[in-house]
Amino acid sequence: MVWADIRALRWTALAIVVLVALAVAIGVAIGAQERALRRSSAAAAEDFDLLIGAPGSQTQLLMSAIYLQPDAIPLIDGRLLNTLAKDERVAALAPIAFGDVSRGYSIIGTTANFAGRWGRVQPSEGRLFAREGEAVLGADVLYKLGETIAPSHGVFGHAAKPGQVDEEEAGHRHEGHGYVAVGRLPRLGSPWDRAILVPIESVWEIHGLGNGHATEDVIGLPFDGQKIPGVPALVVKPRSVAGAYQLRAQYRQGGTMAFFPAEVLVTLYRALGDVRNVLVVASVLNAVLILAAVLLLLVAVAGLRRRRYAVLRALGAPRAYVLLVVWLGMALLIGVGCLTGLAVGALFTSAVSGLVEAQTGLRLAFALGSQEILMVLLLFAIGSAISLLPALMSYRAPVVAGLRE
Repeated sequence: MVWADIRALRWTALAIVVLVALAVAIGVAIGAQERALRRSSAAAAEDFDLLIGAPGSQTQLLMSAIYLQPDAIPLIDGRLLNTLAKDERVAALAPIAFGDVSRGYSIIGTTANFAGRWGRVQPSEGRLFAREGEAVLGADVLYKLGETIAPSHGVFGHAAKPGQVDEEEAGHRHEGHGYVAVGRLPRLGSPWDRAILVPIESVWEIHGLGNGHATEDVIGLPFDGQKIPGVPALVVKPRSVAGAYQLRAQYRQGGTMAFFPAEVLVTLYRALGDVRNVLVVASVLNAVLILAAVLLLLVAVAGLRRRRYAVLRALGAPRAYVLLVVWLGMALLIGVGCLTGLAVGALFTSAVSGLVEAQTGLRLAFALGSQEILMVLLLFAIGSAISLLPALMSYRAPVVAGLRE
């Protein structure tokens, strides 16, 4: 009887499923997308324990150094590299220099130690760079090993599509300079998958600043040249938590700025959470309106099926049987709508995640959380409860009046 009812409803049943699926999909997409963004952005910052830069905006330095968003960043004195290298509280140290591009990919000057993430990451192909003029590719960089990479000076406010060369980039090329790709890193799920990592000495020399060493065939710390060029940012890996806080306090003065990336991310997450709360409220209001519309549909459908149920009663079906048939049919439609909404929400979240990854390089992985499951169960429970209203209407409807209709 339930299945016969649903087949007879046809487009009305489909409308109920679509409405419920829409409410579920919106709620699932909002929660899952926000959580995926938090998780992926935090994972991208894991190897950046402490950032040191010139006084200014912490958010700006964070976005440029970790998420490779191009911006004009002031430089700090290069001599700080050797000072920190000799500090007993520092386990590892790496400069981060950016500004050049090639085929839309950021060229990042750093050390081989940091390119391998302090020994945590091994190249999936080839090896790490060992001398000037060599480069290590991120997982998504379309260059092949052995190819020569032609660097260009980045232009503020302009970003070419990754993998393509445009006229702006070609017009700012560093003629006579190039890097040979010698290795490729595995996928990190961060914007660094679209970066080309080179020795910072090469970046300095391309810009006519020397290489920071007394000889030409040395790269990495320590820098013993008469002049050590400045860098936009330093990544410091402290030996201990106490040392990390001491370093942060010390280099928050004297012409430098030091902070934990997690500090800035918490502020950003708070703002993101505020936006999420607004979207959640809008989603709840949307769900309420949809449930109201579903209730009206259910009541209308029960009215249209009144004669059918009166015939059942006249044939000897008890009131409880009719109530159960009506309620099960309505609850089944709402349940199908909830399951469909989960699938649609997952597809929508995956599509949005693809757009975010294309724009930022952050790899967002969709995963249902307990909040989404509870939200769907709550919506199903409420929907099943309101389905009792048309079921009770059919339960109490007089048989004679239904037959006369």
